Amino acid sequence: MRRFGRTLTTAALAVAVVGGSAGWASGDSQRAVTGPPPGTAAWRADTASGRPLPDPADASPQDVARFFAALDDAERRELVREHPLVVGNLDGAPVTLRYEANRLAVLATGEARYASLASPGRQLLAFDPRGRGQVVEVFGDLGRAAHVSVIVPGSDSDATTYDAKRAPNTGPAGMARSLRAAAGADTAVVAWTGYTTPVGVGLDAASGRLAEAGAERLARFTEGLDAIGAPDPVLFCHSYGSVVAGLAAGRTDAGDIVVFGSPGMRADTAADLHTRARVWAARGPSDWIGDVPNVEFAGIGHGADPASAAFGARTVPAGDVHGHNGYLVPGTQSLAAFAAIAKGEVR
Repeated sequence: MRRFGRTLTTAALAVAVVGGSAGWASGDSQRAVTGPPPGTAAWRADTASGRPLPDPADASPQDVARFFAALDDAERRELVREHPLVVGNLDGAPVTLRYEANRLAVLATGEARYASLASPGRQLLAFDPRGRGQVVEVFGDLGRAAHVSVIVPGSDSDATTYDAKRAPNTGPAGMARSLRAAAGADTAVVAWTGYTTPVGVGLDAASGRLAEAGAERLARFTEGLDAIGAPDPVLFCHSYGSVVAGLAAGRTDAGDIVVFGSPGMRADTAADLHTRARVWAARGPSDWIGDVPNVEFAGIGHGADPASAAFGARTVPAGDVHGHNGYLVPGTQSLAAFAAIAKGEVR
């Protein structure tokens, strides 16, 4: 009974903290964007030289890759022109086609808040304007890279704020640029804002609802990387992004999963993630995430602390990291370790 009482008390504390009594920002409840992209109905009604197009709802990335491999250049370009939102978000489709399709999709929105995403040289691997918007960007040559890393961000990440001014080396794009600069030119880094994230640090951030929807999308995204022949990725997961990764871990072919500033992965131990990937964790001394109770009760909280010895993850040095967003700042021990992991230099 005493143990149950302590659990109940801790859970109540977690709810109180998340609700704002400890000074956290209250977040608005978000509706997860799921399912096939806009334009799917028109895509399903079309054909390529009389052949049906792969259904975005149930065709595997491998099926998609085989379909596009059987088309000629003219057929591929026609599909990009007619169905940019579908081609641009279709895991398994050739990356260069997706880049062009997403450029067209961004321009078609006619919205100023997205205009910078269509700038020359941008490599958007996904763009979905529904809700707050989702965007996935590649830094480097994904088709030729010897190593691939994926940044999985936490709260307040979406297409509408993706290009907003931020502190250097923070936000999905800033973290991706910093990691690639440290890892080198033979590494491609993907900024994956491919799920509906919580807004602020409220009940959405304390529950697993959005993470569950995000995990489905992350697992399919990594399957898509495999379908185009990319190396097994390293997942670098910040804050709530580590909750997403914890739920997706057993369904990805990631070689390493690195979490930093994590509130938990919805698992008691690294072994409970049921993944062949090596699991790493970093926690800076001044990161406020350390004040979050590591519980999971009635759907609230994300469980054990991945940075604790009991969890069983490999430790990433982070003694010189400042705050919750400083893990990829040049010169930090954590960034140096991240780069070594990304390049496969750590055994």
